[in-house]
Amino acid sequence: MAELNSFVDYFRKKYGARLQKVVVDAGFTCPNRDGTKGVGGCSFCLNDAFHPNYCTPDKPLFQQIDEGIEFHTVRYRHAQRYIAYFQPYSNTYAPVEKLRELYATALSHPLIEGIVVGTRPDCVDSEKLDLLQSIQDDGKIVIVEYGIESCYNKTLERIGRGHDFECAVKAVEETARRGLTQCAHFIFGLPGESLSMMRDEAQVINSLPVTAVKFHQLQIIRGTRMEKEFAEHREDFHEFTLEEYLDFMADFIGRLRPDIYIDRFAGEVPPRFLSPLQKSWGLVRYQELLAMLRKRMK
Repeated sequence: MAELNSFVDYFRKKYGARLQKVVVDAGFTCPNRDGTKGVGGCSFCLNDAFHPNYCTPDKPLFQQIDEGIEFHTVRYRHAQRYIAYFQPYSNTYAPVEKLRELYATALSHPLIEGIVVGTRPDCVDSEKLDLLQSIQDDGKIVIVEYGIESCYNKTLERIGRGHDFECAVKAVEETARRGLTQCAHFIFGLPGESLSMMRDEAQVINSLPVTAVKFHQLQIIRGTRMEKEFAEHREDFHEFTLEEYLDFMADFIGRLRPDIYIDRFAGEVPPRFLSPLQKSWGLVRYQELLAMLRKRMK
């Protein structure tokens, strides 16, 4: 029987406790937003829909961390150890000295034991990865989270990603070579991808030296280019019902290497951001979904 290896379990095995991520916004952008590769970002993206309200780039990092810890102390009463999660946009998209300063500021907080750096595969190089390795060598926890989204170049081009899958493979391999823990993010339901195409991605993921993966079902966000495309070419999208997605994920996880941990298998977006064009799963929280998936797998 396939089992769901939770990334929380990875933390417990390696560090002896649950590590709670505290999201911080350090004011980064992306190369497909600032004109370097494009403008407007990926067609599915509205960053405000994906991170908590307490973190905004106008607040100092220490203030964001303090407010985040307070938030999680109420939500997860047993959380005692924290890591700063540089999440919004591409958090290696700056000169290495600027990155060094930002990471050091977060790590100087007395309750922060490490960092999670969310970024794009085309926003890392040897110098930046060496910096992250040096932070780990100094005894801090470092996790690199790559938004890969799809293994198919045709899909990446269609969603305006600005890099190909070969770029992602190179970044993942260079990160693994430095002994850094990494998590790869993928979206299921992107336009032009059939169920069989999505299912086949499991074997591609198995070939990557990743520690963990994070999966989201495609959620159509109000005001994005994806919403317009969904309205005009709905036939190109595979729309998962909740039951179908649970079946799909139970099967997909069973195809993954047993040593790969699952950070998330579904996404949550506040209802006010969701397009009325897409049928919603309702107000089912992630912990409920997780319990349903475990039962389905069993």
